[in-house]
Amino acid sequence: MAINTPKVLVGGLAAGVVANILGFLLFGLWLGPRMEGEAMSVAPSLQDRSMSGTAIGINVIAQFITGLLLVWLYAAIRPRFGPGMKTATYAALVVWLCGFIFHLDWLIMGLMSNGTYALASIAALIQVVSAAGVGAALYKE
Repeated sequence: MAINTPKVLVGGLAAGVVANILGFLLFGLWLGPRMEGEAMSVAPSLQDRSMSGTAIGINVIAQFITGLLLVWLYAAIRPRFGPGMKTATYAALVVWLCGFIFHLDWLIMGLMSNGTYALASIAALIQVVSAAGVGAALYKE
């Protein structure tokens, strides 16, 4: 069965909206000051770069791309695992694990403490599972 591309786009954009809202709340308001403070203590030259208009714009676009990826992956694995939140969670776990591994350099370089990395990982998991759930709810074959 072919992937329903229009529904991937609709679900992916909705997932992107959820990811952006949760990203703002979790990483902008809750963890942002902590993460920026830790990074600044190691690399003061990064001061104010995370809040530049360019950085915010790139992050917003990246969350929409992530939403599309989540729903596309959900659609791709749905025939094997069935429709619903369980399969959406599987798709989210794949994307979350890639992000967890990709961002290990923050931890390795000392830009983030173990505690902050753990909190950011939990926040990211909440973000991608929620976004995948919304996107999956809108996807139909």
